[in-house]
Amino acid sequence: MSSVGGPAKALAVVALAALAGFGAIYVTMGRPDNADITSSGTAPMPVAALSVPNATSEVKTGQMAAFVHRKTPEPLPDITFKDSSGADRKLSDFKGRTILLNLWATWCAPCREEMPALNRLQEQLGSDKFEVVALSLDRQGADASQKFLDDVKATALRLYVDSTARQGTQLKLVGMPTTILINADGLEVGRLAGSAEWDSAEAKALIEAAIR
Repeated sequence: MSSVGGPAKALAVVALAALAGFGAIYVTMGRPDNADITSSGTAPMPVAALSVPNATSEVKTGQMAAFVHRKTPEPLPDITFKDSSGADRKLSDFKGRTILLNLWATWCAPCREEMPALNRLQEQLGSDKFEVVALSLDRQGADASQKFLDDVKATALRLYVDSTARQGTQLKLVGMPTTILINADGLEVGRLAGSAEWDSAEAKALIEAAIR
């Protein structure tokens, strides 16, 4: 009995550690003053409800291994936010273009880590058919968010801000950064929670497939 119990117990400990690590990714990204970003009356969509469709191995490996596709593209709430001029914008304003919606905040270290790659992606693929929409969910507002973009030299990215930090709840975020690929019909293709090299070959292949 002890020879069986030992390995089984060890596997259980490893599994629990893995789960604890997964939770830490999302819990430690937030702060109390932005707690409503990750709390919602509706539980986030479980990973089991999503699947990766048939796709090239180039897309499913490397930087995009954690990207979770919707079984079929799905509608998103028409969230509202401000642009750099302070004008009201809605997610539906971008319909007709494929967009990569990146949700970030100034206090989020992984957001700072991945922002240069998002900037390079916009420089390389930005067009009337595609835009990186980097939306700051930060209660410090537009000035702090613009300073963040300036500090990381993200000059190709336009400023979009939700200073209420509430629109992430509508999108069922579990942490930041979270990046959602949205097709020209305004439907979610899939999302990736956590930072990634968005100008990698795998990321660009995924995005270009969505544009087509």
